[in-house]
Amino acid sequence: MKPTRRKFTPEEKARLVLEILKEEKSVSQLAAEHGIHANVLTRWKTEAIQNLSQLFVDDRKSIMKMKLDYEQQITELYAEVGKAFTQLSWIKKKSGL
Repeated sequence: MKPTRRKFTPEEKARLVLEILKEEKSVSQLAAEHGIHANVLTRWKTEAIQNLSQLFVDDRKSIMKMKLDYEQQITELYAEVGKAFTQLSWIKKKSGL
């Protein structure tokens, strides 16, 4: 029977990476204390350092762009519905319905 894999929340990973960055204990010591392989902790640390710059990205511009694109798409769809309704009305009028 296979043992189930342990899953760590992002908060737990962040706490462990912070402990590594404090350098009060070695990665091996932390791995032994928490029952995690040292390679996993090293990978989490590397990933955290690589993604650190994303913390300071201002997402408001991209959110506003998405919102404007969405509103434009809604406007275009309403225009298509209006055009289709007008064509349907014209067809009904011409066919005598």
